Amino acid sequence: MTRYALAVDVGGTKLEAALVTADGAVVDGSRSRQPTGRDATPSSMDAAIRAVVEHALAALPVDAEFAGAGVGSAGPVDRDSGSILPVNMPLARGYGLADAVRSAASDVLGRDVRTVFGHDGGALALAESWLGATREARASLSIVVSTGVGGGFVVGGQYVPGASGNAGHLGQMRREGGLTLEEIASGPASASWAQSQGWTGATGEDLARDAAAGDAVARAAIERSARAVGETLADAATLVDLDIIAIGGGFSRVAGDYIDLVQQALTASAAHDYSRAARVVRSGLGDEGPLIGAAAFVLR
Repeated sequence: MTRYALAVDVGGTKLEAALVTADGAVVDGSRSRQPTGRDATPSSMDAAIRAVVEHALAALPVDAEFAGAGVGSAGPVDRDSGSILPVNMPLARGYGLADAVRSAASDVLGRDVRTVFGHDGGALALAESWLGATREARASLSIVVSTGVGGGFVVGGQYVPGASGNAGHLGQMRREGGLTLEEIASGPASASWAQSQGWTGATGEDLARDAAAGDAVARAAIERSARAVGETLADAATLVDLDIIAIGGGFSRVAGDYIDLVQQALTASAAHDYSRAARVVRSGLGDEGPLIGAAAFVLR
């Protein structure tokens, strides 16, 4: 009998859910999403979660073995209380995400649903080490560069959550001028910087298009992002002794050579031979990584 988990992934612009099988496959037709954003409130989150959970669980076979719900969220998170303190959703600070998912899933299934909650960077790290680009790593970091920037560590085959579940939250590490990495390297931050230099576009997608067409400012914004990410990863590799770093997220695909640019910056700024040896690769799971990782919280 196939074993299933409900996976819920919450980010700064959207939340989504799907069913995932025990071998890490997202069930066709079970995936849906709802918007979040800076205006997200507890009531809007409640409605969005109920919508995606009901959609996902509608695809659960009647006689299936159901392992529970795994929930990954943009951080910081409070793993003990199941609540979130998201940088990109200020009105949702303190929202009880784990309880909201448990309640919605329990209502649909008519029974209490085991729910495991964690940081979305940790979920991605689990997924990449299970089925993705870091399977052979001894010590790895997996990160997302998108609306926000975050990551998670797996060392010796074990996910490292940290004391409160936030290990790997490198988007809030300080870089040049006191700005955080997220304030420099994320998609919205890169677009905003380009606008300050006279660029007239609005989004990361616009940056990708204009840079490919030869716009110097758009290209400079992409290079600035990759350089900041690479320098931060050099620090992480020096601290944790990483051998592989996997990068996913929508903004990491803004240019075909983005991963190469990150690797160049890491290699140039790392302090020691062992940290310079850290290899930067593209995520092996694409946009499904965070969902597969959320499911791994209960399946692995």
